[in-house]
Amino acid sequence: MPVERTRSSGRGRAPRRGLSRILALLLACGTTFGGTTFGGIGEAAAFEIFGFKLWGSSDQEDADIVDPLRYSVAIEAPEADAELKKKLENSSTLKADEERPVSGSLGLLAKARGEREQLVAALYEDAYYEGVVDIRIQGRSLDDLPPDAEFKGQQPIPVTVTVEPGRKFTLGDIRLEGDAAGLLGADYGLIAGGDAGSGNILKAEAAIVRHLKEEGRPLAKVTGREIVADHATSTLDVTLTVAAGPVAGYGDTVVEGTKDVDRDFTAYMAGLKRGETYSPAQIDEARERLVGLEVFNSVTVREAEGLDAEGNIPIDVNVTERKPRYFGIGGTVSNTEGLGVEGYWGHRNLFGRAEKLRVEGSVSGIGANSISALNYNAGIMFEKPGVLGPASKFFSNLKAVYEHPDAYDSFSVKGEVGLSYELTRHQTVSAAFALDYSKITDVFGKHDYLIASVPLQYVYDNRDNRLNPTKGFRLLAFAEPSYDIQNGNTFVKLRGEGSAYKALDAAAKFVVAGRAAIGSIVGTTVQNVPADRRFYSGGGGSVRGYAYQGIGPKINGTPTGGLSYFETSAEMRIALTDTIGIVPFVDAGTVSTDRMPDFSDMKVGAGVGLRYLTPFGPLRVDAAVPLNRDPGDPRFGIYAGIGQAF
Repeated sequence: MPVERTRSSGRGRAPRRGLSRILALLLACGTTFGGTTFGGIGEAAAFEIFGFKLWGSSDQEDADIVDPLRYSVAIEAPEADAELKKKLENSSTLKADEERPVSGSLGLLAKARGEREQLVAALYEDAYYEGVVDIRIQGRSLDDLPPDAEFKGQQPIPVTVTVEPGRKFTLGDIRLEGDAAGLLGADYGLIAGGDAGSGNILKAEAAIVRHLKEEGRPLAKVTGREIVADHATSTLDVTLTVAAGPVAGYGDTVVEGTKDVDRDFTAYMAGLKRGETYSPAQIDEARERLVGLEVFNSVTVREAEGLDAEGNIPIDVNVTERKPRYFGIGGTVSNTEGLGVEGYWGHRNLFGRAEKLRVEGSVSGIGANSISALNYNAGIMFEKPGVLGPASKFFSNLKAVYEHPDAYDSFSVKGEVGLSYELTRHQTVSAAFALDYSKITDVFGKHDYLIASVPLQYVYDNRDNRLNPTKGFRLLAFAEPSYDIQNGNTFVKLRGEGSAYKALDAAAKFVVAGRAAIGSIVGTTVQNVPADRRFYSGGGGSVRGYAYQGIGPKINGTPTGGLSYFETSAEMRIALTDTIGIVPFVDAGTVSTDRMPDFSDMKVGAGVGLRYLTPFGPLRVDAAVPLNRDPGDPRFGIYAGIGQAF
């Protein structure tokens, strides 16, 4: 129980749980890692996709509940502001499960008692430490109901939840003791007069422990927490006692949960060398590296509770495996580029050490081209991680492409072998050798090419989410020296890209996203560069509103491609609900036959998009118009696909 210098009372006040207990509960909930599973679907079972029920009924679901009892709930908080009221409603399990009946009167009582604790915790998160939560079932207070109370009468049973938040508290005296005595609370967000919410206190605790662990102390922990609520001044005094523990190195890495994936290989890919000084950042990297193998549904990497006989900390790795085989189909739709469909089959763990094999094919241009002018793409890819240490990966691929964009007709076969290496958790470099044979017809005639090249790439990526980022940025630098064996030409293709993301509010309901890309080909003329290696702009993944490859120099209305290009985009990603958002955007780009872009001939497109968030990324529909169209450019473009535009 929190210590109170001035104790207030009132009928219906939620039982005072110890604030330390509430904090511990919130901390435990905040560190839980969960996965999503899909079970089998019986003949009569309800089925939902994207939150929409396709078949099945609620009656079928109710059959699984003993003595189903339906209720309706009203949450009243007349003194709370709109933000707090919304938070209380989101924290309410009664509200969240209102459509699903409980198991009899006992089930409703249990749910109501849990509801009080949830709402008290929600109040604590916002620094309301004298709140009153009154729950009434059929007009009777929860505190006055006997343990075996029965609720009879017409269903749904009415439940009323009334919340009086009281005054908001601020932080008072802050004391750090034990091995944290030399630290300043202000460095961790604990400032007198500042945020006294339980979430802020938990965040500070975690930051202090993290700081000590970064000194190589894996056993650092909070050993004491004293919270004193002064109701006379509406302040919260906080005393935290922390034990740092000794500096230690890594002990053995013990892996559990593997079946088809080699256990020793899993420990090897964690990359935690025995005797090397412990680092929480390396623990995070180990987990991310194992997740990146794509063979596990879940990965937990944690320190043991104590040191081994040599004074090292053993590391426990617990995993659950994914199904090794997968397949899928997908598609894109555009009024300027037609319909595209693709299919793929893959294996995530071919030989037991996370080797990946993927076979894929696609057809595009359906509806926009004649049957003879459709685009075909087929390829096979193989990857093997850990060939030169845990941070390395060998990759190879073979691809055949038969395509007919507006700029050229091409048939090509390309093979590539290479190696990538993670310099840090955010930085990756790669190098490869590629051999490409192609037959191309463009505005300059018919040509055969046999090109040997060495693609080199550097990527820095610290985005918080690759499917739907809200902060961070990504940078790419690419260079590809090439030699045309058949025609004797040498050239180098250079390209740089950058994208950045920033949320304008704490809930990331408004996210600004920007992108810029520039490229140049040096060493030869545009006629000597194969048409499929030149730069183009326009279309759904480029400057929306214009046709695919529709921006840049043309001869008799046919795009030629160029030796340089520049593109930029800006978006405002606005979340209307948890799953639906709108995205106003502006794109611009130019292509030039010179080695540097001609910024005086920029083409601009603008529009708005709709997003529907799914577990595998946003579903995207964009509509755009060209703002300075040329004759022959479309009046508008509509694009659909999976994932954000960038």
